[in-house]
Amino acid sequence: MAATDDIWRSYRRPRVVMREHLARARSEPRALVFLLLALTVIFISQWPRLSRLAYQMPDQPMVGLMMGTLLALLAMIPVFYALAALGHLGAKLIGGQGSWYGARVALFWALLAVSPLMLLQGLVAGFIGAGPQLALVSGLVFIVFVVFWMAGLRVAEFETEGS
Repeated sequence: MAATDDIWRSYRRPRVVMREHLARARSEPRALVFLLLALTVIFISQWPRLSRLAYQMPDQPMVGLMMGTLLALLAMIPVFYALAALGHLGAKLIGGQGSWYGARVALFWALLAVSPLMLLQGLVAGFIGAGPQLALVSGLVFIVFVVFWMAGLRVAEFETEGS
């Protein structure tokens, strides 16, 4: 099934989608692709905000802002791996039996699944700017991300056998 179909299905049944991902053959490249696709969409979602900044501060060229954002996102890759490891260790403390791989897939898939909302967040940041609307959308993105991650981590840690 296409990743876009799985993303839309995640908004209705995130645990079912995670079970399907974990039922496939273990594939580190697939997990990394989830993360890289999520970071790509997140990068694209920042373009309206960066355009607004470039307009408001003409001394900051758009290309420079984009390159800085891209490098910052790429530098976050090890942080996401560490965050997945912390999620796995936290689940182990409360009886989780999953694997490191499952914890990574849970986090990376949550990032990819929430990325359409990040596009909305970027549009609000670019067209409206800072304010209650952006705070509301940002809060929604965070809540949906946490729900997806916790649902995926629950499946990975408590519904599958660890390795």
